[in-house]
Amino acid sequence: MRLHFFYVHMGLLPCLLFVAACSGQQPSVGTQKQSEMSDTMPKGLKVATFGAGCFWCTEAIYEELRGVYKVVSGYSGGHVPNPTYRQVCTGTTGHAEVVQVWYHSDEISYEDLVKVFFATHDPTTLNRQGNDVGTQYRSVIFYHDEQQKEIAQRLKEIFAPTLWDDPIVTEISPFTAFYPAEAYHQEYFRNNPNQPYCQIVIGPKVRKFRKMFADKLKQ
Repeated sequence: MRLHFFYVHMGLLPCLLFVAACSGQQPSVGTQKQSEMSDTMPKGLKVATFGAGCFWCTEAIYEELRGVYKVVSGYSGGHVPNPTYRQVCTGTTGHAEVVQVWYHSDEISYEDLVKVFFATHDPTTLNRQGNDVGTQYRSVIFYHDEQQKEIAQRLKEIFAPTLWDDPIVTEISPFTAFYPAEAYHQEYFRNNPNQPYCQIVIGPKVRKFRKMFADKLKQ
């Protein structure tokens, strides 16, 4: 699990109490798939699905973009239905930690969402982001139609290399199903601003994002 490795690595052993508490929780597991969740959203929204390592970081970034209606952390790309966080952390279910992004396409384009994706995580490291290691942390775009596929592939080839020197290893795969993560994962950065992982890892990443995309932020 990301927190165990991070806290030992950073010498923040007292915070392991928090990890133990989270590991012991038995929150209800999200079981809604894409079609079911879309029924509860306003009409006219489009949806995008991105895996950029820790979904706490990715959610914190996308929810600040103008035109984004809702962001939900969850799991996609695996072969086990209704996985739990503990199962996904084993790396055996095939899922990636992802965010599902519902957005108004007249306010923000899918191309802009993909540019944010490539600019705010490292798409050159295979199955890892920093100290988070495993296939569940892979860089991946799950496309929902052929247009999204074309945009994702094009930006992977011509945009991402302008930001990163090493080869881009981002997976681009068809979307199949989305399972929302447990309740305590949702809006994690907003709800836990003083938590060490948020302050040391997520906070700096969000501040960098705000500078890079200041013209696209919500008021």
